[in-house]
Amino acid sequence: MASQGSQQSWVGTGGPRFVQRPAHRRWLLGQAMGLLDFFHYRAFNPAGGFSPLDDAGLPFPAKDGRGVERQIHDTTRTVHCFAIAHLLGLPGADRMIDHGMDFLWKRHRDADRGGYFWGVDDEKATNPTKQAYGHAFVLLAASSAKVVGHPDADRLLADVSDVLNNRFWEADVGATSEEYAADWSPLGNYRGQNSNMHLTEALMAAYEATDDRAYLAMAESIASLIIGRHAREQDWRVAEHFTEDWQVDLDYEGDPTFRPAGTTPGHALEWSRLLVQLWSLGNRKHDWLIDAARQLFFKTVSIGWDKAAGGFYYTLDWQDRPARSDRFWWPCAEGIGAAAVLGAVDPDPRFEEWYRRIWDFSANHLIDHDNGGWFPELDSDLKPVNRVFRGKPDLYHALQACLIPLLPADGSITRGLLKGLPVGDGA
Repeated sequence: MASQGSQQSWVGTGGPRFVQRPAHRRWLLGQAMGLLDFFHYRAFNPAGGFSPLDDAGLPFPAKDGRGVERQIHDTTRTVHCFAIAHLLGLPGADRMIDHGMDFLWKRHRDADRGGYFWGVDDEKATNPTKQAYGHAFVLLAASSAKVVGHPDADRLLADVSDVLNNRFWEADVGATSEEYAADWSPLGNYRGQNSNMHLTEALMAAYEATDDRAYLAMAESIASLIIGRHAREQDWRVAEHFTEDWQVDLDYEGDPTFRPAGTTPGHALEWSRLLVQLWSLGNRKHDWLIDAARQLFFKTVSIGWDKAAGGFYYTLDWQDRPARSDRFWWPCAEGIGAAAVLGAVDPDPRFEEWYRRIWDFSANHLIDHDNGGWFPELDSDLKPVNRVFRGKPDLYHALQACLIPLLPADGSITRGLLKGLPVGDGA
């Protein structure tokens, strides 16, 4: 391990930024196209929606006659990713968008009571809860579909915006509530940053797609609460869990997938990237956003990166000690995006150093060079494991890590691609 540690501490920093080098840009685009190819035909489920994939990229078999459960974040993220594929010019992407949009409207959507079910199979809702996290991604899918001109995008965008405004949004605090049963009765008093963070991402996408500044104002409100107030108070640690009146709940212990205890370095990095985008979309008027993005990034890499073996710990306790020490793929993906956008607006060479370091780790340990896709989890010895995630659960994070560095830092991937900006050799 001593040799590995010395390798992890060294990063060559000579020459221009990687994103300015044609070979690196071609490599990024090649990785992105490989990910889209991996998920494209394998994930398509003829019965509707998209199938989760196993380690080899094959659909998990159904355990009964109703087909595998399709969860709303998978359906919506796939629509978003293939809207990106459409903008890249990938033949066949339109069928994936159509397929996902149809499944969202006809199967995930509750036609009787409004809102969108978390999980469904071929016949019914397997998990009829209505969660802010899932609805945030419906807004993202609708916004991305609108960017590419899908005929059902306006219908979906109007419907989910109405649900978010009338069922989830709490105007007195400027953030969203969390979870409801199918009949809209509240399920507990929990409030969470994860759903609000992804809603911030989706609200910015909706603003880009519609020019409706109400979406942008909501995004700024969430960022002010979660980061401007709470992360600042916690010395730039992002608190994950809150009580109903938005007090930090330091003792919360929940679902390890979406609500793990402690702090999650990957979310701080994700916020760091989103704050740069929010700062740019707001015409760079709110300087606290860019300062907070820097603070979050440097705090997180100092406490969340394993200095011996590399990779970000999944979670830390409130004394910054590793709690769940496994390395997940998505914090590295978010770290790449954050380092790229911060390096585009700030000449501090540390952003480029971290961009290279995180990509080196990802290329050596997270990318599955044999089967395709990325390994979702590594243990402390950097060996793939399936403790929280199974198979190849995600296109969204890895694809964005490959494409965000290729585009300007003033908006989303869809915004940059819609402008026809070069993603290959050009800078």
